[in-house]
Amino acid sequence: MQLLTKSNNERVSSRQNIDIEGVQDGLLMLPGNKYRAILQVSSINFDLKNAEEQEVIISLYENFLNSLKFPIQIVIRTRTMDLDKYVEDFKTKTENESNQLYREHIEHYTKFVKGLVESNKILSRQFYVVVPYDAAKDDRFELIKERVSSRCTNVSNGLSRLGMTVRPLPSVEVLDLFYSFYNPKLAKLQPVTAKTMDLIKGMFEQE
Repeated sequence: MQLLTKSNNERVSSRQNIDIEGVQDGLLMLPGNKYRAILQVSSINFDLKNAEEQEVIISLYENFLNSLKFPIQIVIRTRTMDLDKYVEDFKTKTENESNQLYREHIEHYTKFVKGLVESNKILSRQFYVVVPYDAAKDDRFELIKERVSSRCTNVSNGLSRLGMTVRPLPSVEVLDLFYSFYNPKLAKLQPVTAKTMDLIKGMFEQE
């Protein structure tokens, strides 16, 4: 299995390509004693709010930004939805369905979904907030985790007041996020799981 390789199959150091030294306990470890936590954030439909609700949201967001004592990065990722597995599941249901009427309905629905995907790009959006921490050279990792956690709590509390749900990404999802950024085609065929995490972490340590 070749993970985190260039599309031309040239073997290169993953550290040279994405400048990550590793991931531990959900924290990205970057060169120069820099650390990053990644929070996945839900969205709110601002346009569906009435004028008064919009004013409240804007005010709360301003207060949230002004309360921060550190910078944050907001990442919006737009991806084409992969419905192959969804369609395959319906095919399996068709094979196992004994009722002829149900089989026909499932077959028609499967064809409809396949046609929809082929003629239109169905997009999904995911929202992330990156919380940074630059540590001193001699800082212990437990102290770093504590300080990053405190920053994440501040961000989570502020966004929760806006009606958003905030969830910190665990290590395996952090790795999967960068893996799918770097090589989306291979990520689709070989997604990162807990079983492959040790292999990927080992690749970060090469050279």
